This record gives sequence, structure tokens and C-alpha cells, in this order.
Amino acid sequence: MKRFKTFLRPLGIIAAVLTIVIALGFVERTADRTLISTLDVRVKGAEGLHFVDEAAIRREVLDQGTAVVGASIGQVDVPAIEQRLRNNPSIATAEVYHTMDGVLHVKVVQRVPIVRVFNSNGTSFYIDADGYTMPTSTNYTARVPVVTGLLNEPGALGGVRSVYENDSIMGRYRSDEIHRLALFLRDDAFWSAMVDQIVVNSSGEFELIPKVGAQHILIGDGSDLDQRFAKLRIFYEKGMPQADWRRYARIDLRFADQIVCTKRTTP
Repeated sequence: MKRFKTFLRPLGIIAAVLTIVIALGFVERTADRTLISTLDVRVKGAEGLHFVDEAAIRREVLDQGTAVVGASIGQVDVPAIEQRLRNNPSIATAEVYHTMDGVLHVKVVQRVPIVRVFNSNGTSFYIDADGYTMPTSTNYTARVPVVTGLLNEPGALGGVRSVYENDSIMGRYRSDEIHRLALFLRDDAFWSAMVDQIVVNSSGEFELIPKVGAQHILIGDGSDLDQRFAKLRIFYEKGMPQADWRRYARIDLRFADQIVCTKRTTP
């Protein structure tokens, strides 16, 4: 009797597995025949960011040569829709999936630019928080610090690429240094509120132009940012005459343990 029960136990397991497989196949066939009744579009990003909106995403999904709403789930090429959305340079991630109630869910996350770079020839582009380039938009302009001066960065060519790519193209440019500086400014509430323009001077060094005082703050090649800005903060809090922020034309932070200031020659 025990042997008989031992024999039946594997048969029961096999039967259960077969039942599950058959049920899953039935569910899959039923799902494939389910009609897409509506699109549920969600666009995420930083507050106030409007490079893409729900209407633009709907156009991306629907503009594929065949109808989505009204088509069966089995006819909708979900991977192709995801790829088309990811090809949009303003979109960081895209997820598309359907549910059994006939809803096609589309979730996208916008790229978040933190700095805009202007080349010497007038072309410009953004660098996002993750270190990827993104082209400007005719529909929306992000309010971020700008970098001007002697620059000819390849990000203005369009498309999306990492500023940290270890290749012969990106290695000759300054986009990675610009990104690190922009991140530093963004992550500090005081400096984020204080600085909205960065200049690359004729020596290839970074100069900041603050909103208050209009000094040129020379920080060099962008290294040792913590140390240099700590000195500047102490100078602002203790050394700068609070009544006249315009006294100095230039503040030089390049030297260790000191700040070199140049007074204005004219009021």
C-alpha cells in the first residue's frame, strides 16, 4: 500500500503541473484576444519639467502605422513602443505593459537637465543629472545654470551620450568637468541660489558669475571643489563687507589656504 501511494505521489505532482501549464496557456490566449480599450499614460520628472507631456507620449505610442486602441493585445508590439519612446532624447526610461482589463500602461521618466552649455559657435545642449547630453527643445527651456566661453563640445550634435565615455571624442572636451561642477552647485542650496552663469575663460579655466555682486570667481580647472567653495563661503560670511558686494571685481580661489581678491577700479 505504501508503495502504491509512493507511486501515486509523483503522478499527482505531474498532473498538477500539467493543469497549471494548460491554465496558463488558456490565460495567455485569452489575454492575446483582449482588446486595448484605453491608454494610461504617466509622465514623471522634476517638478515644473515639461520637455514631454502626456499628449506627446500618446503621439509617440499611436504613431506607428496601426491602431493601438481597439487592437488586440496580441497585435500590439510592446517592445517596439518602448524602444521608440527610449529613442526620444528627453526620456530617460520608458515602461510599457498591458493588463487583463484592456489597459495599455505607459510610464516614462523625463531626463532632468542641470546645466546648459553654449558653444562658441552659438550651438547649445543640456547635460542631465546622470551625465548624459540632451538636445534643446523648441517647446520648453529649462531654467538651469548656463556655461559659455571658449567651448566646442560635441553634445550639441544632438542625440544622447554619456559625458564620461572613455573614447577619443569625449576625452578631448570639458563636458565631464562641467557636469561635476553643475552637480556640485545643484546639490548645495546656497550655491544653487547664488550662481547661474559659468564662463570658460581664455586659459580654459572656470569662472563663476554670481547673481549678487557681479564678481568673477575664478575656480581653476574644476578640481578640489569642496575646499575652494568652503573658503569662499567663509569669505562671504566673515570677510565680505555686507553693505557692498560690488567692492571686488575678481575673487581667485585657485591657491591653497588663501583667497586673492582684486578690487574694482571704477564704481
